Amino acid sequence: MRGEIEHIMKITDLTTAVVRGHGWNTLIKIETDEGITGIGECIHGGGGVTLLLDDMKALLVGENPMNWDMLFEKIRRRYIFDGALAGNVVTALSGIDIALLDLVGKALGVPVYQLLGGKFRDSVRLYADCHAGKDNDPASAAAKAKWVVEQGFDALKFDLDDPSSPDKLDRWNPSASRMEVSRMVELVAAVREAVGPNVDLCVDMHGRYDIAAACEVARKLEPFNLMWLEEPIPPENIAAMREVKLNSPIPICAGESLYLRWGFRDLIEQQAVDHIMPDLPKCCGLTEGKKIANMAELYYIGFSPHNVCGPIGTVASAHCCGSVPNFLVLEWHWMERAHWHELVIADPPIIQGGYLPLSDKPGLGVELNEEAARKYQKPGTLFFGQP
Repeated sequence: MRGEIEHIMKITDLTTAVVRGHGWNTLIKIETDEGITGIGECIHGGGGVTLLLDDMKALLVGENPMNWDMLFEKIRRRYIFDGALAGNVVTALSGIDIALLDLVGKALGVPVYQLLGGKFRDSVRLYADCHAGKDNDPASAAAKAKWVVEQGFDALKFDLDDPSSPDKLDRWNPSASRMEVSRMVELVAAVREAVGPNVDLCVDMHGRYDIAAACEVARKLEPFNLMWLEEPIPPENIAAMREVKLNSPIPICAGESLYLRWGFRDLIEQQAVDHIMPDLPKCCGLTEGKKIANMAELYYIGFSPHNVCGPIGTVASAHCCGSVPNFLVLEWHWMERAHWHELVIADPPIIQGGYLPLSDKPGLGVELNEEAARKYQKPGTLFFGQP
């Protein structure tokens, strides 16, 4: 036996910073007694997430960060009667998982994808979410699509739903009027003509329609060779989603509002979609995200994560995407937010020609630019413990 007990690294603190992004994004910093720090990011949940993270800190301090999967489950089980299956509890845990993996990667001198089993690819393909164009009409959407392709992307997504459309007969009813459907078809036709046949095109309906409307839209969009139709009906009724899938000539993608393996189980086992789109910094983190991807692989379902995060959450998602064989494409939602690139220190640039190359640097491979992030701090919040 050794004469001395080997020191085990321990977590000493967890602090947060909330910065402007797609709404407000929460950044998480986990510190250790060896001076090694991990950075994570989680999305949505409002102010409740930071309060939960402050509460969860007591369950992390003194623990060995190398046991990141156990720590995730330790905290989740502690909140079993307080929302541990979905919502803000899981979102807070997602950010913790990312920060712990960044920290452990730095401690071991390996990239995060190595902690997830290694990589299947050297770079991760992105699709640019283009909203619906500046004026939400076919001409505007076509111009936006053409510009996005010129930036190097060969996959993009547009929104089809428009709750404020004058063509909507009843804002509460999930059916679609003939004029609504016609407008959707015109928009997709204009975009497809603008980008040509070789660019992958997805469209999103944000779960606002019923089965009949979803199937009608899918049939009328068949000629445009779409990569997928996203969440045409609300995501909570898996049997209804499967009905749409069985009647759609276009692949169906869903899952951005589901949480953990249990949330995805029925969607996957009932084969109700062709692609799943977990939002990793919101619904599970990277460790759990890989488990979800592996479940989907059993049913030959593609893994195409939803992503509206800043660069920390996006790079983190890319590490998970690189580590699974059934990955297809990752969302990028910040085409018009120039400060996205300010928020990290990265050389070379994170995104190159519509792809995100996986860095072999330790941890996530990028560092938060705290000086830049301070400029976008949410008023009235602390910035990693400081006013």
